[in-house]
Amino acid sequence: MCVEAGVGALGFNFYPGSKRFIDPEKSFDWIRSLEKTVDRVAVLVNADADFLARIRDSGCFEFIQFHGDELPADCLNCGAKDWIRAVRVKDTSALDAALAFSTPYLLLDAWSAAAYGGTGHVADWNLLSDFVHRNSARKFLLAGGLTPENVTEAIRLVRPAAVDVAGGVESEPRRKDAVLVKAFINAASLGSQAAGDSP
Repeated sequence: MCVEAGVGALGFNFYPGSKRFIDPEKSFDWIRSLEKTVDRVAVLVNADADFLARIRDSGCFEFIQFHGDELPADCLNCGAKDWIRAVRVKDTSALDAALAFSTPYLLLDAWSAAAYGGTGHVADWNLLSDFVHRNSARKFLLAGGLTPENVTEAIRLVRPAAVDVAGGVESEPRRKDAVLVKAFINAASLGSQAAGDSP
């Protein structure tokens, strides 16, 4: 449904502590079937070396997204061609520390002491806007409490390369809603136009 609606990427959560966790053993076959239809992102939190290798070598993913306490060296040596570093933005020091990660892809998420992500908290867009502007060589993804109602304004202010949504397009936990997905995509397109980017 999401692919047909026009999303550019899908994230698959392999963190057992998340309410959106999926079992890799039951998921690899159908994720593999999505090849060449959409970019596939494996979302990991403090994965051990063996599990990381299974994900990396599965042939199912274009990106690995590190969303835990991984250090720059951990990500650099993961063996994946392309990877994303998620940053829970508490303040400017968290943003400055993110630049130590040697990837062009930084996902800027809202800070929460309770979880690594997926909390529905909205990030400080004004704080992020200045940071994104000053580091235009990077490709920023914006997450954190985005919905069809606020994503247009978020894109207009922050001007990210992409946006990331989960709860904001769910009719209930873990279940994406087709109407909300399409509304989000339309609103994101309006935000891109308002920011001066192509739709």
